[in-house]
Amino acid sequence: MDIIDLHSLSTVLVFLAFVGICWWAFSPRRKKRFEEAAKLPFSDDDLHRGECRKSDESDTPDKT
Repeated sequence: MDIIDLHSLSTVLVFLAFVGICWWAFSPRRKKRFEEAAKLPFSDDDLHRGECRKSDESDTPDKT
């Protein structure tokens, strides 16, 4: 086995890994979980905005 055979074998293995990852990522069985994960950053912003508003109101000094 020479270096050319090793390069060919590594190319085939990397291609198979790529196809496996694509199959895993686009599998219909995982679609719901990925859609929920895609919405997580937006739900966190809503919670964080509410906390910031509460802390901003309590941090302001009274002008009386």
